[in-house]
Amino acid sequence: MESEPDGTTGVEQGVDRHVDAVGLICPEPALRARKALAQMRPGALLEIVTDDPLAEVDLRILCDRGGHEWVESVETDGVRRTRIRRAGD
Repeated sequence: MESEPDGTTGVEQGVDRHVDAVGLICPEPALRARKALAQMRPGALLEIVTDDPLAEVDLRILCDRGGHEWVESVETDGVRRTRIRRAGD
């Protein structure tokens, strides 16, 4: 799937927005997730794909501070797919 300049790609599997942050190190994945979430409607689902082990920590902090819902996080072959539901306004 082809990425936009900000690392986002097309919608897949019920996800409203997808961010590909593979190859990026902390804090960049969380910064891209925060930017994507800010552009999404409340209740929309973000999927971010990362390979930095520290990204999960930053993404959890992002959820806690922003009131976003941590939906799931699954790792396969060193790549983690994390889904976050944007908080309501």
